[in-house]
Amino acid sequence: MTQVFYSSTLFGTMTLAAAMDAGRFGPHDGRRILLVSNNAAIPEITPSLDEAPGFAALRPRFDEVRSWNEILAPLHPSDWKARVIEVPMLERLVRSYLSLDDGPAELILESVAVPPARTVAALIRDCPITVYSDGLMSYGPTRDPLPQEISGRITRLLHLDLVPGLTPLLLREVGVAPDPLPDAAFRKVLEEMPPASGLSGDAVILGQYLSALEIVTAEEEAELHAAMLRALAARGHRSVLFKPHPAAGGHHARLMRAVARELGVELSVAGETVPAEACFLALRPKLVVGCFSTALTTAHRLFGIPIATMGCDTVLERLAPYENSNRIPVTIVDATVPRLSEDGSITEPPAADLPSLVEAVGFCMQSEAYPALRDAAARHIETHGPDPRYFKNRRLTSVGLLPASEPARPRPLSRLRRALSR
Repeated sequence: MTQVFYSSTLFGTMTLAAAMDAGRFGPHDGRRILLVSNNAAIPEITPSLDEAPGFAALRPRFDEVRSWNEILAPLHPSDWKARVIEVPMLERLVRSYLSLDDGPAELILESVAVPPARTVAALIRDCPITVYSDGLMSYGPTRDPLPQEISGRITRLLHLDLVPGLTPLLLREVGVAPDPLPDAAFRKVLEEMPPASGLSGDAVILGQYLSALEIVTAEEEAELHAAMLRALAARGHRSVLFKPHPAAGGHHARLMRAVARELGVELSVAGETVPAEACFLALRPKLVVGCFSTALTTAHRLFGIPIATMGCDTVLERLAPYENSNRIPVTIVDATVPRLSEDGSITEPPAADLPSLVEAVGFCMQSEAYPALRDAAARHIETHGPDPRYFKNRRLTSVGLLPASEPARPRPLSRLRRALSR
């Protein structure tokens, strides 16, 4: 029996390892192939997840490690997908590359709605699919409709239980049941990873790649990081760790060092291949600050570390289109995580009915795919009002949750205007 696991991040592979250790994939009595994809903007100069130091601890769980990039080079994994007429030929190519003569017994994928995972699902056929999610996006609706030949094969959704009491919307429209992974299994995997050495800081700033996603400009993202650092300095933190996003590049760290010098703060920068969770385990910081990174929730959920957010209001305003898949993660963080101001003060967010809010926002994002959420969304709007932080009137109108505005009636022409119009 052969199982093919697809992953594009070290954190995702850690999630797979936790699922294996928790028995979600049965006994290891057949081949387990890890198909690695490097989806960085320039993968040729960016380390793949299997080149990260921490991967050595995960490697024994797999019999083979193969590269999706090697198959596609020089094409980019996130951009390429097979044309329909090419599928039979390319399916034979992939099966040959992975030595899948008898076909896999199971295909395990992340982010199944978009390439590269969707492409892999289309080329490795005739087997059940398990989808796993390693972040807050699992709580949002499926980004794009899936063809029946893929959705009909999905049997379950494995996910980290990052927000207890909240049930993922991902794949709910095709009847897939979510299966949360135990926290202890993930912590055990994390403790096997090599310790993060040479780092210091009693507070941590989590970088993201907001400008690369065109949510904010590069200058605005740099200013957001600087504002976080100024806020920590105002709270008395003199040693801070900056953890850039793996796909963000090194320019954020260079800018942060200049700000730290001005503030008299000692700044340490974690490497791009070091998981944020390894930093939390090694440093046990007093505070972790970010915008809407999944690592905020892992810091609090797995380690009990205080967390704070900054910049969610800007992101919520800028996200476009409304169905942008980052909307649910930023909504969850904005509605539940204390907010940090540049003067160092921290305030609690207004009380929110999170499950109701997420279902209402999810319906507005993908109303055609989730018609069963209409009544719940309508009740939320009726009870809590159309909070402009999370809902746009135009979107509420388009999905039928607000009545359309009546067109303005033409004003009667005055006698002089009627005369001039003849």
